[in-house]
Amino acid sequence: MYAAPPSVTAEVFAVIPEAIGYGNRRSAWADAQINGAPTPTYLEGPCFDARGNLWVTDIPWGRLLKITPEGDVSVGAEYDGQPNGLKFLADGRGLIADFKNGLMVFDPATGTVEPYLVRRLLEPFRGLNDLTVASNGDLYFTDQGMSGLHDPYGKVYRLTAAGKLELLLDRIPSPNGLVLNKAENALMLAVTRANAVWRVPLTADGGVTKVGTFIQMSGGNGPDGMAMDEDDNIAVCHVGMGCTWVFDKLGEPLLRIRSPRGLKITNCAYGGPDRRTLFITESGTGTILRAELDVPGRVLHARAD
Repeated sequence: MYAAPPSVTAEVFAVIPEAIGYGNRRSAWADAQINGAPTPTYLEGPCFDARGNLWVTDIPWGRLLKITPEGDVSVGAEYDGQPNGLKFLADGRGLIADFKNGLMVFDPATGTVEPYLVRRLLEPFRGLNDLTVASNGDLYFTDQGMSGLHDPYGKVYRLTAAGKLELLLDRIPSPNGLVLNKAENALMLAVTRANAVWRVPLTADGGVTKVGTFIQMSGGNGPDGMAMDEDDNIAVCHVGMGCTWVFDKLGEPLLRIRSPRGLKITNCAYGGPDRRTLFITESGTGTILRAELDVPGRVLHARAD
């Protein structure tokens, strides 16, 4: 539908050291999710703390890894879980969308991880994936499990700042990353097995309406994590395609950021001065990539490869 956008190649910011990885050790998560491939690490959930440290989750080994602005990597927490999405709260704690346990809360000062919300009524979640926090403290998160077009049971929940859990969407074929637009009146949702990004308008009475496809993608395995800038340009990580796409607020492609290391581009987060640098996890090689985006006048430009 559109001409191919300009293309740039990201650079390597940090690589998880072999001394921290788990080598060829097998994990139950990898056996089910990636056909038992070796997973020294498998990165997701990039998120910055108030001090400018980048944190990523290491799903199969239940770890949270801290990466300093200089690129030094250390283990900040290790527990019995499968952490995927991560977001820090105003009080410095982190909330984790944990595939095995549900919502967990992380204290970076002590390295402790504890249950936050592990089931709806008496029913456990099927497998949480990602989360985002609104300015009023409401938390939106996806319950992906192993859903797909064959069995679309995935869900999107909202946990209000007052502690009320609300089911917003059901029967989704693999709900994954999600972000709010700047006005916080629409939720953008990556639906991996449909290879699409949905737009989910939020109503004044707390519901949703007119949910539809915002971006239809093709190839690879589908969209995963996403990040939104101040102008509602949306960065979409495309697992299996080895790239992150940037679309404007109308859904027109602005830029393709290619990976120099692998195809398993899973998630991204803006950081650096003026949030002009996109940090991207490439899970297959345990690499964090970065791409500096030139946005003078808030219009995205890039030099072609």
